[in-house]
Parts: sequence; structure tokens; C-alpha cells
Amino acid sequence: MTPGELRDLCLSFNAAVEDFPFGPETSVFKVLGKMFALTSLDGRPLTVNLKCDPDDAIRLRREHPGLIVPGWHMNKRHWNTVTVDGGPDGRPDGGLPDRVVRELVEDSYDLVVAGLPRAERLRLDRP
Repeated sequence: MTPGELRDLCLSFNAAVEDFPFGPETSVFKVLGKMFALTSLDGRPLTVNLKCDPDDAIRLRREHPGLIVPGWHMNKRHWNTVTVDGGPDGRPDGGLPDRVVRELVEDSYDLVVAGLPRAERLRLDRP
């Protein structure tokens, strides 16, 4: 998955926006003001911090050692740092399969939405 594909994926969710509260090099993707993904799209390797259920976080770290690790500069119980693309020249060498990345980003978004107040969740469901 390329940086552009990761960005497009994060922005494909209902009410998702990109913000830069930590400077222009760090993309923060939010839904209704709550962060679900954080990445440096120019970073090599390309990584993204994603929210995760604590039990799933432990399992994923075991299943993908070195590719999914406790969230860098985040609450390590609830956030993972996921290696999207491990290649120094943008090749997918060493990163997770795109399908897995898509699922993890979607799970992060869903977890954040589930934590929103009911009125805000209902607002997301409206066309």
C-alpha cells in the first residue's frame, strides 16, 4: 500500500477528515474530532498508529512480530503501530498485506465511532 492509498483509505470513511495538529509532516485522521489514525506519509518505513481493542492488540502483536508493535507515543494498551510498507523505496517488502492494513484501519475507525455519543453516531448514519 502506498502513502497515497493509505491516505485515500483513511479519508474514505464517513465524516473522516485529515488534520495536522502536530505539524505538516504528521497526518492525523479523525472522525467527528476523534483520532483513529496517525501517520507520517513520507516516513520510511510507512507506519500508521491505529486504535485497537486491547485483547486484539496483544494477539496481533504476537501474530505479526515486528510489523505490529505497541503504539509509538500512544497508550500502548489501546494503540498499535502498524508497518504498512517496509521497503526503503516504496516497495511493499516487509510490510503487512494490503487486506490486513485495510481491516485494521476500518477496525480503528469503527472503535472510535462506537465510543462517540449516540447522537453523534446517529448523525453519521444520515445521508
